[in-house]
Amino acid sequence: MSGISEMSVASAFSGMTRVDPVVFKAACPDCRGGFELSANALRLVIGATHRTTFYSFTCPECGTAVRKPAGERIVELLTGGGVRALRLHATVQGA
Repeated sequence: MSGISEMSVASAFSGMTRVDPVVFKAACPDCRGGFELSANALRLVIGATHRTTFYSFTCPECGTAVRKPAGERIVELLTGGGVRALRLHATVQGA
């Protein structure tokens, strides 16, 4: 024996607590509806400049595609809450 005792799944997870999924409050500029979205309902694009960094979602009330700018703080909040980010890479011109 190597001195390692077996552990059941129940005992391995016994000290863990349930974590509620993160939700983000959002609003639609078209229908002016307010709602909460899960991380997988948001898309985050991080570009080379503030003009190419934004998040987007589809309004669950009217179906409008919404795109809003994302500064550093918004990027931190979204990525910290589990929103996946698409990072755009600048291309090198005239090499």
